Amino acid sequence: MILKQLLAFRPSQLDIIFACKIFVAGMLALFISFELDLINPMWSIGTVMIIASPYSGMVSSKCVYRLVGTVAGAIIALLLTPHFINTPWLFTIILSLWVGFALYVSLLDRTPRSYVFMLAGYSTAMIVYNAITYIDTYNIFDIALARVLEISVGVISTAVVSATLFPVHIGTMIKQRVNKTLNDLESTFEKLITAQASSENYTQILSVITRDASDIHALAVHLNYEKGELKGMTKPLQEMLHQVSLVVANLVALSQRVKQLEQMQLMNLMPHLNLIRQHTLAFLKQDRTLTPNDLLTLPVDFEHDFSELMNLATPEQQIVLGALKMDVRHFISNTLAVKLLWQQIQQGKKEIPAEITAITTKYPSLHRDHGIAIRGGISAVLITFIVTGAWILSGWKAGFMMAQMGAITACILTALDNPVPVLRIFIWGSIVSVGLVFLYAFGIFPHITHFWQLALVLFPVFLVAVSMMANQMLMPVGMVLGINTMMGLNLHNKYTMDAVSYLDSSFAMILGVLVSLIVIDLVRAVSPDASATRILALHYQAMRQALHMPYGSDFKIHLRSMLDRVGVLNTKMVQDSEIKAAIQNALIESSSIVDLVRLQEISQKLPQLVELQHEVTVLQNQLAAYFHSQEKQISSWHFPVQIVKQVNQLQQVAQQIEDDELRQRLLISLNNICKSIGHVSAEDMHAETSGLGVSHG
Repeated sequence: MILKQLLAFRPSQLDIIFACKIFVAGMLALFISFELDLINPMWSIGTVMIIASPYSGMVSSKCVYRLVGTVAGAIIALLLTPHFINTPWLFTIILSLWVGFALYVSLLDRTPRSYVFMLAGYSTAMIVYNAITYIDTYNIFDIALARVLEISVGVISTAVVSATLFPVHIGTMIKQRVNKTLNDLESTFEKLITAQASSENYTQILSVITRDASDIHALAVHLNYEKGELKGMTKPLQEMLHQVSLVVANLVALSQRVKQLEQMQLMNLMPHLNLIRQHTLAFLKQDRTLTPNDLLTLPVDFEHDFSELMNLATPEQQIVLGALKMDVRHFISNTLAVKLLWQQIQQGKKEIPAEITAITTKYPSLHRDHGIAIRGGISAVLITFIVTGAWILSGWKAGFMMAQMGAITACILTALDNPVPVLRIFIWGSIVSVGLVFLYAFGIFPHITHFWQLALVLFPVFLVAVSMMANQMLMPVGMVLGINTMMGLNLHNKYTMDAVSYLDSSFAMILGVLVSLIVIDLVRAVSPDASATRILALHYQAMRQALHMPYGSDFKIHLRSMLDRVGVLNTKMVQDSEIKAAIQNALIESSSIVDLVRLQEISQKLPQLVELQHEVTVLQNQLAAYFHSQEKQISSWHFPVQIVKQVNQLQQVAQQIEDDELRQRLLISLNNICKSIGHVSAEDMHAETSGLGVSHG
């Protein structure tokens, strides 16, 4: 597969420009390191390759995060080494635990700043390994300072070149993606309320929109580090994306109500539904500057259109139409909130109007996978301990390279479900880079006498490797080829290369990666199906938590985190058909948790109806048990018989409610819970009320 992609690869003009920019930054960093006579200039040029990105804002933020992480790692190394260097095994245990802990924290934070924690972990190990290796030549402070200076030279060179030579701003790309997301939301609504609504899987389309919104949320962090469009708009943009998640929930609920109407075969309602769609879209597409006062406005004919629709329906159908009306109203309101925020962002306004309930938290309300983080941390601890212990026991001079590569590869790929395939690419890429380094070191460099000649002969490697890094499929190959080659050359002012020590170090480097591969395969790697199953268990845990949650900002934050989890689920390459169905159901269920909240609110507003209080409590307990069972064993089955019976019982009790609005809202919520959370069809509901029982499977 990789070979076919390599043969088919043709770099674009933008890829070549990107490669040339990174080449200029790399040569600038190398030249400055030579002039300063730093201990390991290879880290300056290696840093340029590591933080390479086509977008200037992304480069600047990675520069800051890498520098902060390196400084933190240097400080930890300075604190630990003097006290533990004479107790190697205790030092190894402490160092391994620190690398594992730093990686664990890094994996919990899905924002770009997670780079700081990961780097702080393995930078400590690298500084310690170099300090031990060169203990007779340099002291620990010199090593730590040199490491910080080498990284600083690399990040500053990259940031300057990226910002001055043909800069590409991430703000422009984010703006395009946001506009596309907003257009997708409106086009989905437009297609949803039609006679052909069932011909497309809108749940899957909305899952993709949810995933895209989460991606943009992470990219928005980089806006603080560039001068292009949307500069400094990270927080308001992230709040707008939170509001987008509410629109997605509205659309999912809408799709379920339309599907329910189709099952009732109410074709005579379609002309009226199309009229509602036309009026709603005409209202939303008006070219106007919104104000906070516009958020609660509705199309002029909104009430009239739905009133005509209700007149054509039976009482049972009116419940579904009432739910549809509520969903359309919320869709309009939330869409206006998103459009208002987007207009203000483009005008440079950072304030969130008081009329919009902000759901941004100090710590982003994104899904955090503690299971993967713990396993990643444990694998990093084991790898660091094994490679360091093997170095101590063997007394192998090149063992520090094995330990170094083990610690690095233990950390850099653990965000993936299964890093093993990429680590295999890393090993093969390392072998190729060993051959390239040998060619350069013993075939080309003996003839190099000036810096410009060195730059000229290194240009082809930069051009090929960085061009591949710009290609998503070939990025791992490009990174391994470029970084390992530049680091393997180990360039210094007075260049010397011994064939035996070079081959020894190369073997040690590959061995370090191999140790990582084996440990990660045994401890950390999980299949996409297993990863999705674990996340689905967290989804049902969140459903259970929503049962007793009051409506408000906390509820919206909870819903936002659930929808983000659905976005993560849709990145998994799942094979099992039942898990695929469960992932699709998760989005539908998340969009309906508001009905669980309404159930409780209506019950609290009617304390005089003791029977209602009792029946609602019974249903909540049954739902809690159902969600708990789903946590333990994911299945695509619908509600068990007893829950359907309890819903029917509550529908009968609802007739005792004198307030027409509250009675209607309760019936709507019961309908939505049964259809969207329980996935119970109209036929099954009819079978239960007829005493025939509900089938499972």
